[in-house]
Amino acid sequence: MPLEMQSVYSSHVNKVGYDTDTHELIVEWDTGKVSAYEDVPPDVANEALNAWSIGTFLNATVKKQYRHRYVE
Repeated sequence: MPLEMQSVYSSHVNKVGYDTDTHELIVEWDTGKVSAYEDVPPDVANEALNAWSIGTFLNATVKKQYRHRYVE
């Protein structure tokens, strides 16, 4: 099943998704680049998907703690 990306209201993020099989949080930026954050626990991904400010949450929690790579 393809990863379902959720559109978000953000000045820098277009879409966010979570792959439950690989535990990757996928972020599509406003630039068109797509990032995968590795080994993100489901509860952290859920917090990100429901954060009032996705950018603030990514900066404060995800970017500092989880390994990142660009995809596509």
